[in-house]
Amino acid sequence: MPTAADVLSPGFIHMRIVLGMVVGLGLTHLLRQFARIIEHPGRKRLYWVHLVWAGSMFVYLLSFWWWEYRLSLVTQWTFNLYLFVTVYALLLYLLCTLVLPENIDEYRDWRDYFQARRAWFFGFLAAAYLIDLGDTRIKGEAYFAAMATEMLVRDLACVAFSLIAIATRNALYHGAFAVAGLAYQLLFIARQFEVL
Repeated sequence: MPTAADVLSPGFIHMRIVLGMVVGLGLTHLLRQFARIIEHPGRKRLYWVHLVWAGSMFVYLLSFWWWEYRLSLVTQWTFNLYLFVTVYALLLYLLCTLVLPENIDEYRDWRDYFQARRAWFFGFLAAAYLIDLGDTRIKGEAYFAAMATEMLVRDLACVAFSLIAIATRNALYHGAFAVAGLAYQLLFIARQFEVL
């Protein structure tokens, strides 16, 4: 027979359904756009930095869905918490649509698109990392205390790096940020996410 700790709150179950829909839409969008690039490789010249960010968003969505299981630690759900977490998920979906839009016909290639829209992408990415701090906090004091140091350093560093990415067109900086960001995500997953 399940104990009280094994029973998930109705608020959490409701939240997981909403998050599942938004994450599913984001993953579907990314996969559809990746398929279009594969179907028409000569249509627009690819840009490796842009593709790394697209892959990074794919990993971010998957890890977000996995990590949000910790919302089961929330004992009382309110509409404000529901709205906060939903906005976080919608922001990630928006990042997916920015990194791989439906159409880039008015741009020469993917590099031109990426550079022209970098302020939007990195501005929303910085916002996502700030919101992530709040998301970590709502999961409870014990959880926040266990994660706070690394999350504060990671999230604030990503905000700072995103603001620099908005200000510079330097290809070396953008390449290093994209690769380092994806590498860190994968290492973090390997260290933290293996078991729910």
